Amino acid sequence: MTEEQNQKLEKLAADVLRLSRNQLLVNLRFLDAALSRLEPRPVPEITFATDGQYLAYDPKHVLRCYKSDRRIPVRDCLHIIFHCIYRHMFVHTLVDHVAWDLACDIAVEACITGLGLQAAECARQAEQSAVCEKLKKEIGQLTAEKIYRYYLDRKLTPVQMADLRGLFYADDHVLWYLSEEEKSRMLGLGGRSDGKASGDDGQNGAGKGQAIGINVTASASASGGESADGGGAVTVLCSEEDWKSVSERIQMDMETFSQKQGQDPGAMLQNLREVNRERYDYTEFLKKFAVRGEVMKINDDEFDYIFYTYGLRLYENLPLIEPLEYKEVRRIREFVIAIDTSGSTSGELVQRFVQKTYNILKSTESFFSKINLHIIQCDAAIQEDVKITNQDEFDEYLTTMTIRGLGGTDFRPVFSYVEELREQREFRNLKGLIYFTDGYGTFPERKPEYETAFVFLEEGYEQPEVPAWAIRLILQKDEI
Repeated sequence: MTEEQNQKLEKLAADVLRLSRNQLLVNLRFLDAALSRLEPRPVPEITFATDGQYLAYDPKHVLRCYKSDRRIPVRDCLHIIFHCIYRHMFVHTLVDHVAWDLACDIAVEACITGLGLQAAECARQAEQSAVCEKLKKEIGQLTAEKIYRYYLDRKLTPVQMADLRGLFYADDHVLWYLSEEEKSRMLGLGGRSDGKASGDDGQNGAGKGQAIGINVTASASASGGESADGGGAVTVLCSEEDWKSVSERIQMDMETFSQKQGQDPGAMLQNLREVNRERYDYTEFLKKFAVRGEVMKINDDEFDYIFYTYGLRLYENLPLIEPLEYKEVRRIREFVIAIDTSGSTSGELVQRFVQKTYNILKSTESFFSKINLHIIQCDAAIQEDVKITNQDEFDEYLTTMTIRGLGGTDFRPVFSYVEELREQREFRNLKGLIYFTDGYGTFPERKPEYETAFVFLEEGYEQPEVPAWAIRLILQKDEI
């Protein structure tokens, strides 16, 4: 193929991508910031691929898809954009690549189908339906993380995984796992740090940043990324934080639109809520309820080595100052764990939650030697209150623990009961209460005099609201 033919091919492919992008902008205005970020770059033999900054594509592949069905490039572009806003390419190095690639493709294809966008409908959508329906029955909402865990547990053969991937394939994920140097070589960037290949001035060459109408101002304003030389080429560097900013903006736009229109948020918005939800370190969270106290422990922080070594040198074996034998620390002394034992809360999950909390608290850095911990089971009324004062009692409780109640849910009895205990001087310095629940119950109207946290298990994404005075914590099953 001559250079002239190659340039013509690249120009036609760039026109197809521009047309696909414009169709998405017309139908999905809330994606404008995301659609304006990727810098297109023709790379033979790579079909489609992205690393969050570049959209690599094979011009021949784009034209073949367009010839087969002009809706395929539209769906493929949307597929890639969804990878970006869900931040699938920013993945841990230890992840199973095969399972993660499959999970991400299934998640985004399910979201595209859920949009009901006629411009993105194609033959593979019908072929995917049986797999998606089965997954929904097994795991509920289709997020990449849930699907990934599902297929890791199933341990399918490589052939089975490849067959499944073929049904959902739209792009190559090779750029997700390469080093910056390897990506530069594959994309033909010539090792330049500004994101341009050697000799690329940003104004010539079909398929480069300006060729499909990427808007420099929109790209830069969407995330605060840097852009542009004087010629108008895009050189936006898209990190995970940049895409998180874009993703949160899209979520806000969609939530506002859904509320105005009274519509169900759909799979895309539910996935956005999951990927953008705040993650918590449960260990750090429990430290909020610690109080100061002294323990018998050498305090290295207040130990003066100058006088110590001076004494050893002056008097040989007689140091001038001995280390302090006590230290002030922050640990948990008084605490309440309330457990919602209504019919909608699983006994196995409750036991796992108490076990996890215990594993954290029993460490020497969290527990005082003597504690006052109450574990209260309650549905619509108090069912059980077990007082724990040391680790031995906690061990015994876990081995004999029985879920009691399984009725309705009312949070108020626990708070009334704890207040009675405080009046009886059972608690002298109660710092907090953690309530493990599904959230569907009646909350107290007034804020108690201690910190309160409601811990929800992430089953779906429409978790109940909590009062303004309470802390809301959402944990996934694998975090318990």
